[in-house]
Parts: sequence; structure tokens; C-alpha cells
Amino acid sequence: MPQFEIPEQQWAQVVEKKGGPVVFKQIPVQKPGPDEVLINVKYSGVCHTDLHAMKGDWPLATKMPLVGGHEGAGVVVAKGELVTEVEVGDHAGIKWLNGSCLACSFCMQADEPLCSHALLSGYTVDGSFQQYAIAKAAHVAKIPKGCDLETTAPVLCAGITVYKGLKESGVRPGQCVAIVGAGGGLGSMAIQYANAMGLHAIAIDGGEEKGKNCRELGAQAYVDFTTTKDLVADVKAATPDGLGPHAVILLAVSERPFHQAVDYVRSRGTIICIGLPAGASFKAPVFDTVIRMITIKGSYVGNRQDTQEALDFFARGLIKVPIKTVGLSKLQEVYDLMEEGKIVGRYVVDTSK
Repeated sequence: MPQFEIPEQQWAQVVEKKGGPVVFKQIPVQKPGPDEVLINVKYSGVCHTDLHAMKGDWPLATKMPLVGGHEGAGVVVAKGELVTEVEVGDHAGIKWLNGSCLACSFCMQADEPLCSHALLSGYTVDGSFQQYAIAKAAHVAKIPKGCDLETTAPVLCAGITVYKGLKESGVRPGQCVAIVGAGGGLGSMAIQYANAMGLHAIAIDGGEEKGKNCRELGAQAYVDFTTTKDLVADVKAATPDGLGPHAVILLAVSERPFHQAVDYVRSRGTIICIGLPAGASFKAPVFDTVIRMITIKGSYVGNRQDTQEALDFFARGLIKVPIKTVGLSKLQEVYDLMEEGKIVGRYVVDTSK
């Protein structure tokens, strides 16, 4: 078993008060409990959820002070005495679901994200915007040694989340799926997972740069909501028979796209809600929903099996993550770009900088 020298202090980005900003400072390195591992985080993806956590946008209390982040890829450098499934030296990932009870009815049925005792990385427990982070061994993602940690990091949330959403939609190979918010971090991966699963992806977002990126990633059509005169008609026209997509994956961070989806999804289609706009509501006409047999579902994060499946697609080279890497010290600048809607693809922070 390899031995690692573990420092007493580390660099981290800390939210000290609701609303932020993050503060780049040194904090102590924690020791893992009996069922936990300590991961030397090399890279961490930056998710819109991290911004929501800092701002306190959701009706769920956050730990404070808080180290955010839930897409941490690194190396296990220490483990508790009860841990048998993970070894020191393994490559592992810290996900949104940091831990769960493993004993309730949800955990027993592979719905551990719904556990009422779930621990959430970068929200209710400290996450991956630090050089050394703690996670429950049962829930860490097992990253194949051949995978590059820098590009693997975004798979740990964005990849798993969109892959789970596509599975929940029930779409089959050869069918069409509309991806709303396709130019962002989740959307850029959703396009690729859709292609890898044999689906036809219709990308919906705003701006020429995002359109170019979506097409390069394999979207068969791109609908620009900033220039279209009739979004509903354009989305339907992008499907071979003009009846609309079989499923809609909603990754948007504003409310309006959620209402629009009902108008262009095909009859007997499925709408999957993943994006979490602050304070948003979903409204759908009861008559249309019933007569057209539309299914509206929420999809949260994947379970442990979904995680390994999503990583397998990536390990086989079917998913290419378009990333921009900056130092951990630049995290607040990434948040500023997020708030301005200027993020294309996924930002990753390097914890050594």
C-alpha cells in the first residue's frame, strides 16, 4: 500500500457568509472517520449548484462556513479502519451525494439520493474546493486508473446527472431528445451521452458560440432562443416527422423554458426537469397533459450504479468533456462569469494553483 505525506494545512475556497464571496484561505486537513476516505483532490469541476449554494438560493439550509464543490477527482491518501472497498492510492471522485444511511427503503432500492439522511458535498458537508476532502467510502466514484483526472471531474456531477435524466426519460435508440440549456456544462455532456445512447439530439440555447459548440459535439439541430421567431415550431421542425421530440431534458437556469416544453414535446412524450432555477414553478395545462398523455418527471442525481455506468461511457472515449481549467484561487471569477451567463462548456479548477 502506497504511503502519502499528508499536510496539516491546505488551501481552500471558503464561503464564510450567505451570498459570498468565496475566500481563498488555508484551513486544517481533516482526518477520515472509520467509514470514510481522505481524497487528495487534484481537480474539481464548477457547477451552477455551487453558485446557488453560496448565494443560499434554495430552500435547504447549507453548512456555514462552507467549502463548496462536488465534482472532485483525485487520489485516496488515507482511509478509515472499516473501509475495505477502496484502497489508498486508488483514483476516486467526490460526488454531490457524499453519503447516505444505506438502510432506509430508498437506499435499499438504489434510490440513495432520496435518503432523508443524505450528506451533500459542498452543501451540507464540505466539498471539493479544497486540496484534501472527506467522503464516505461507500459513495465515492471509482475512477478507472486510465482516465485523466482533469477531464473526469465534470463527469462526477454533470455527466452522471444528464445520463440519469436520459435513462429516466425512457427514450430509445433512434428517437429524438431536445436538450434545453445545451450549451452549458451539463448540456454539452448531455448531447454526447444522447449520441452514445443512439439518440438524435436537438440542442436549444442562445448565441452563435453555443450553437457552434453544440454542433461540434454532435447535436443534429440547434435552435437559438435569442433569434427564433417561433421556438415551438422550430423545435418540432427539427424532428424527422415534425411531431416534436420524444423527450425534453430541461437543464435551464430560468423558469420560462420549463413552461415552453409542454408545447413542443410530442404526444406521449416525457419532460425531464433537472435544472433548478431559484424560486421557479412549473405550470402545465391539465387538458393537454391528459389528452396528449404527456409525462412530466423530476430527475435528481444518479445512484452508485448510474455513476459507474456514466464513467464507463467516458472511459471508453465516447464522452469528450469541453473544459477550461483555472486555478482554485480564481473560483470567484468563474462564479462571476456564471452569473453573467458567459460560461460555455465546463470550468474546472486545479487545486495546486
